[in-house]
Amino acid sequence: MTCAGELPPIDVFGQIGDEYEQVVYCHDKATGLKAIIAIHSTVLGPALGGTRFYPYGSGAAALTDVLRLAKGMTYKSALAGLDLGGGKAVIIGNPATTKTEELLRTYARFIDSLGGRYLTAEDVGTTQADMDMIARETQCVTGTSPLLGGSGDPSEATARGVYWSMRATAAHLDGAPDLAGLHVVISGVGKVGSSLVHLLNGDGAKVTIADVDDAAVSRLVTDPNLDVQVADVHGVHAIACDILSPCALGGVLNEASIPALRCRAIVGAANNQLAAEKDADRLAARGIVYVPDFVANAGGVINIADELMGYHHERAMAAVERISITTAEILRLSDRDAITTVKAAESLAEARINDVATSKRIRSFGPPRRHGS
Repeated sequence: MTCAGELPPIDVFGQIGDEYEQVVYCHDKATGLKAIIAIHSTVLGPALGGTRFYPYGSGAAALTDVLRLAKGMTYKSALAGLDLGGGKAVIIGNPATTKTEELLRTYARFIDSLGGRYLTAEDVGTTQADMDMIARETQCVTGTSPLLGGSGDPSEATARGVYWSMRATAAHLDGAPDLAGLHVVISGVGKVGSSLVHLLNGDGAKVTIADVDDAAVSRLVTDPNLDVQVADVHGVHAIACDILSPCALGGVLNEASIPALRCRAIVGAANNQLAAEKDADRLAARGIVYVPDFVANAGGVINIADELMGYHHERAMAAVERISITTAEILRLSDRDAITTVKAAESLAEARINDVATSKRIRSFGPPRRHGS
């Protein structure tokens, strides 16, 4: 009950749900910082997940995004065999106009105050240089430059993970992990998508690309070492192909777009490709093989997680290649149990979490221990 003129009470815990360990709102008037850090689980280890800098239309939209992303990171790390939990952070604002050194360093101090429970990394709207800046205030950051002992930009590793997942998907579809001659349509050719184009061209795949950024498309089209076709970004999902690869923002697979799909499989780097849980069932009903995004795009987190042991590129890439084994297992389990690939992936992740979990599920962590420290 409220008195006249009072605002109704906000059910914060109702909004967050009962499966998240911690959600932290970070605000600093002087720098204009407005950020949310969501920790979904630390059962397997400290929660690792990137910082997304994006001009959300509202705080509610930012909360919805960070919660979905944090949960996805829990499953991603579990399926990748990492001793890490899942978390994510979002900074509300346009990085082109509001990102400053003062804001990033203030944000870094909020991360540091969590005592190692959350480790951040690069994401949409943030860069390796931003991680280097954050590292000036906290050790709870990954993906820094090699000069600081980090692994650098994770985009190539993410692309390689998608590539290996595609090979496993090809084996599931045609009996052999051969991409030569297959038609792959990539929607979004930023750092990850463009790296994927090079890998696929090297394997002899036919590649069609689309992006809202004309400059990104032009860089690939004018590259004399590449052979690519260009499509309208608005109709790219409806192109007849073997594999559709969403590599931009999420929510592209939904009730409206799924009926128009003319692909045999979907393997992409974008997070949260499904707009709703029911979309996994819609894809299955159409006979389209869908590799969950948190499986296919795990290469980046695998790469930066290697920093915690003292980064070794060959070791990290070998771990990224194992995404093909995980993909094959999920597709096999989905067929065997007649469940969606999302349910198959989640069941494998949850099984590992439950096997590793101790009686004390919420733990404290100091700064990450790095090799030689």
